[in-house]
Amino acid sequence: MRLYREEHGDGPPLLLLTGLGYAIWSWQRQIPAWSESFRTIAVDNRGTGRSPKPPGPYSIEEMADDAAEALDGRRAHVAGFSMGGYIAQTLALRHPDLVEKLVLVCTATGGPNHLPTPAETISTWEAYADRTPPEFARASMPLSFAPGWTDEHPDEFEHLLADRLEHPTPPECWRAQYDACWRFIERVSPVEEIAAPTLVVHGDADRIVPYENGVELARRIPGARFERLARDGHLLFLESPDHFNTVVCSFLSD
Repeated sequence: MRLYREEHGDGPPLLLLTGLGYAIWSWQRQIPAWSESFRTIAVDNRGTGRSPKPPGPYSIEEMADDAAEALDGRRAHVAGFSMGGYIAQTLALRHPDLVEKLVLVCTATGGPNHLPTPAETISTWEAYADRTPPEFARASMPLSFAPGWTDEHPDEFEHLLADRLEHPTPPECWRAQYDACWRFIERVSPVEEIAAPTLVVHGDADRIVPYENGVELARRIPGARFERLARDGHLLFLESPDHFNTVVCSFLSD
């Protein structure tokens, strides 16, 4: 599938993959900084943003192949958060020739040590999944930040919410992505076979993907580096963009 994409800057290619229900706007605090050193290639996954929205079911494997197609044969660094991290892992396993370095942000992999999404988050998702995109986003999106962040930054939150709703994800497409995520974490992914140098970044206040999953992911990928962002939530790259951007650029430039 041909995904909607935006490319900026010059330098080594850097593919940016978003999470469940999120689109390119998510990377708004990274693209200006990273495009000074890299050719950023940001894509909307199938079902979100300005990409095609076919009926489900979807799979992480399909979305990884979509991402591979977006590279047009270019070998690239790949960064993905949350579901985008599932896609990035799968891309590195299915298309290792396309992946130079891997950055996995607030994500996980399947297996017996996987900790599930907290019940509070799941219940909110389930209660609002079939509502309108504005109702769903306003109810669920605060959980993607560290506790208290939206109260301390109300104007920022409203700005980000408006960006999300400019090209909203239809409920049926969100559900198709959601189901793909569950199928992914229900099985053991062979991340031990990932050959690309890997950085795993996780916030210890993540209420979507528990922090321990990032620790476990880094443990299983050979030679992976791990970076903990204290007191940051699932969308840590929006909460602490300067720190996050520096950590990632340092790894990719090393």
